[in-house]
Amino acid sequence: MFIKHRPHLALAAVALSLLAACGKKSAEEAAPAVAEKTSLVVYTAFEPEQLPAFKQAFEAANPNIGIDWVRDSTGVITARLLAEKDNPRADAVWGLAASSLLLLDNYKLLEAYAPQGVEKLDPRFVDSHTPPLWTAADAYEAAICVNTEELKKKNLPMPASWADLTKPVYKGYVVMPNPNSSGTGFLAVAGWLQMMGEDKAWEYMNALDANIARYTHSGSKPCKEVATGEVPVGISLGYTGVKQKAKGAPVEIVFASEGLGWDMEAQAIIAGTKKPEAVRKLMDFAVSETANKLYNQAYPMIGIPALAQPVSGYPADIASKYAKNDFAWVAGNRERVLAEWQKRYSSKTEPKT
Repeated sequence: MFIKHRPHLALAAVALSLLAACGKKSAEEAAPAVAEKTSLVVYTAFEPEQLPAFKQAFEAANPNIGIDWVRDSTGVITARLLAEKDNPRADAVWGLAASSLLLLDNYKLLEAYAPQGVEKLDPRFVDSHTPPLWTAADAYEAAICVNTEELKKKNLPMPASWADLTKPVYKGYVVMPNPNSSGTGFLAVAGWLQMMGEDKAWEYMNALDANIARYTHSGSKPCKEVATGEVPVGISLGYTGVKQKAKGAPVEIVFASEGLGWDMEAQAIIAGTKKPEAVRKLMDFAVSETANKLYNQAYPMIGIPALAQPVSGYPADIASKYAKNDFAWVAGNRERVLAEWQKRYSSKTEPKT
């Protein structure tokens, strides 16, 4: 059957086709582009078990920013940042000793920034520059971990002080972190130097060294070895002792009567980062109430005092046991102190694995 050609129908079809194409294009233009996720390289000395919760909380609040952790002990991370000073690879540090950040400032490696909410922090947790070069998350201390079962087996007394650890009865039974690789080891040494005065502190460390079985590269390792019964006594991180005891290990934590060396875990922007907006978001989060509540799961002394709750295993007056600590002195004398310690005691350091 012959059908007569209808030009108006053909034109309508073309018009509809063009409208459909234009509509599709307009919809594509209107649709928001999927934002590319910014990845931040963050150097840290936080304990490994803390990292997943910090990463998850930050990325939940900032879904277009991710954290790539580079984690090691405080001494190793500090040395790495100094070695990279002419070509920084980190965008930020989060969870590094405040005394290390003061040292980094000597090389102009930090970028000043006042995070949102900084006014809520304890003034001791904020650098004195305006705007500050760093802010801090929490405070941590050196402590003595003791395995109560091993003490009974070996008929050893329970130590109560740093001085007790120099008694001949403990010879070969004490493990301590090497301060060149461990921030815990360094804050213990810096605490003794400031509490006792340099001459008496070196005399003390000479006597202590006579009882040391070995020096570890990790600040938490001595207490973990105490928990498993490998050694009866370890100079370590108070946090690790609290955690091991909570797991059911036969561990007691001794907060030495003379006072405790301590430091703060802090955060800062590395100067020259190519991702300034994203890294400022990280600094904002690091001082937030959400982050402070996470810090408080491990430490009783945190940046926002109003949020601090007691932490099981710590004495209620833990802050009063902290020795007077001049962070500027610690940073300024770090290299000299570490070199002297290395010269005197490094022969007992365990091999690096």
